[in-house]
Amino acid sequence: MKLLKFASIDIGSNAVRLLFVNVMEDGGASTLKKSSIIRMPVRLGDPVFENHIIPKNKMEMLADTMSAFKLLMKVENVVAYRACATSAMREATNNVEVIDFVKKQSGMDIEIIDGKDEAQIILQSNFASNTDINSTYIYVDVGGGSTEITVLSNNEVVSSHSFNIGTLRLLKKKVSKKEKEDMKQLMNELGSRYRKAILIGTGGNINKYFKLSGKKEGKPLSYYHLLELFDSIRSLTYNDRMKELGLNPDRADVIIPAGEIFLNIMKWSNLKNIHIPKTGLSDGIIKQLYFEYQKESKQSAVSSKQLAMDKSATSNE
Repeated sequence: MKLLKFASIDIGSNAVRLLFVNVMEDGGASTLKKSSIIRMPVRLGDPVFENHIIPKNKMEMLADTMSAFKLLMKVENVVAYRACATSAMREATNNVEVIDFVKKQSGMDIEIIDGKDEAQIILQSNFASNTDINSTYIYVDVGGGSTEITVLSNNEVVSSHSFNIGTLRLLKKKVSKKEKEDMKQLMNELGSRYRKAILIGTGGNINKYFKLSGKKEGKPLSYYHLLELFDSIRSLTYNDRMKELGLNPDRADVIIPAGEIFLNIMKWSNLKNIHIPKTGLSDGIIKQLYFEYQKESKQSAVSSKQLAMDKSATSNE
């Protein structure tokens, strides 16, 4: 059996996450298993959604985080990694400067991806590989800066939409009325067109709601159960959410606007249940990395075989 390790880095508006995944190859079969995840609350969205710029102190925090991640990946003997940045980095007017600064300080490359790129990466996740081709899925990923809504059918993207509605934006009251109306209109349309669609939710906040619900993995969370949880958590103070629920400081505030977004999406689409598979961008990045590794390995094997044949032919002449 051959053991490989891959890493993905998700640079979001609220946090930067490093995911390690072990890939076990045994004969022709391969198994992917999450090893560990490290989350750093850098919160790039805080300054970006106010001033559209990432200041020097946040640049240094990000560079330090990436430097630490680089050392961890070295210790873990990672085969390949990919670092993707989303909403906050997209919106920052000095994003090129930030990427160059991080590269010089840490030696790490960062790639900014848009909503469509994100949707394509989602197709590589464990969720996408387990979908029923006869069903339609509405995939909702809520982050600190944006909400990505993707319709999947036959394991292909039918439509993809990105809204500047995220947990940090809502906390800072930086979401326009038009943006909310546009999302509402889309969900009304999707709900009418795909009445039997399966709603999928991802992101750290909906995962936390699911954990607090006590539901068994694989079971959906109903609108009314989510609403009950939301009201219960909202009734607690910020400090009590940390003390009584064990939430991290950077989770205790954003979990409320995240609940609002998911509840609105369910209400507007008239979809009564939401499934939470605990997969998302990071998992999709890993899948892409492994597919690329397999492709390169096969090409290398073919090249080596051809080289051996050429040498053999030369020696026989």
